[in-house]
Amino acid sequence: MKKNIKLLQGNEACVHGAIYAGMNFFAGYPITPSTEIAEVSSELLPKNKGKFIQMEDEIAGMATTIGAAVAGAKAMTATSGPGFSLKQENIGYACITEIPCVIVNVQRHGPSTGLPTSPGQGDYMQAKWGTHGDHPVIALSPTTVREVFELTVKAFNFSEKYRTPVILLMDEVVGHLREKIEIPEAGELEIVPRKLPKVAPSEYKAYEFTEDLVPPMANFGSGYRYNITGLVHDETGFPTNSTKEAAKLLDRLMAKINNNLDDILIYEEGFAQEAETLFIAFGGIVRSVKEAVATLREQGYNVGYFAPKTVWPFPEQRLQEISKNKKNIFVAEMNLGQMIEPVKLAVEDKNIVKGINKANGEIISPEEIIESFMEVVKCPVK
Repeated sequence: MKKNIKLLQGNEACVHGAIYAGMNFFAGYPITPSTEIAEVSSELLPKNKGKFIQMEDEIAGMATTIGAAVAGAKAMTATSGPGFSLKQENIGYACITEIPCVIVNVQRHGPSTGLPTSPGQGDYMQAKWGTHGDHPVIALSPTTVREVFELTVKAFNFSEKYRTPVILLMDEVVGHLREKIEIPEAGELEIVPRKLPKVAPSEYKAYEFTEDLVPPMANFGSGYRYNITGLVHDETGFPTNSTKEAAKLLDRLMAKINNNLDDILIYEEGFAQEAETLFIAFGGIVRSVKEAVATLREQGYNVGYFAPKTVWPFPEQRLQEISKNKKNIFVAEMNLGQMIEPVKLAVEDKNIVKGINKANGEIISPEEIIESFMEVVKCPVK
């Protein structure tokens, strides 16, 4: 059988992965460095019986994505830092109303409009805490073009399986990286369909407290009628001021994610368990960390790496396990220190955790990682 091999940018692979997962609707507003996602979606969706619409702004792009998902579409939007900020209110709305959709954020330097064409990773905390109130978040961060494809599929699967918005937290390094990938055959990767109600419309409760804590979702226009509101609501979807119902709703929203961490958490390790020094990174900087680790190991240093692909929820328990007996832990990220905070919460000895940070629109090179390591261990480069 002839293999389907393509040379793709990360942004292009995101669209191919989304269509593989069943995306049939995209709404957004072009913004550097995510623009290619909108461009390729506008080209490929009509060829795959899907719909593309460019909205007047980022707020409308997020709202339209939510509306399409309510009507039964597998829907996605894409943006970068300033647009991600504008989408936050509607992301919070999707969280409490449990509307599955995928939001891609190809990070650039910030704050505000910053350096539009330069890489950054300053939206890590925003992905978790960008909206107000308590709610669960699933955010995935790829390192390679192949991972962009695979994690986009995962993002749609998690979104449908747990009835929640999912963030694909890319960065400009990966978004504009071009690599050869093999597109999987249909059926090779699991595709999770939406869980639809099996009861009659008259018996349907949109937010029923089910055993798996994820209520079936009826598509608008399919004969089921129910209320959707951003207010705290009961099982029928109508607003309530009951403190008991408020606690019940938020507890369920959190538990449907926290009870399934074994399914949701994805990470990559290299020599992490036995290493004396551990490097941690996400997204594009994992590439620099892996090269630095390979160089240091060739020189005889006992080092390893840990790279979360699921960045929220943070894989705290696994890091607790592998961080024992470490002499140093370095967290490399293109910001002034964000992922380092959950790392410190997970590690018993906070004093061994050190940041390797850069926020000037340039990537962190392997040489800079090695230099930071040498400064701490007080050894010259061999």
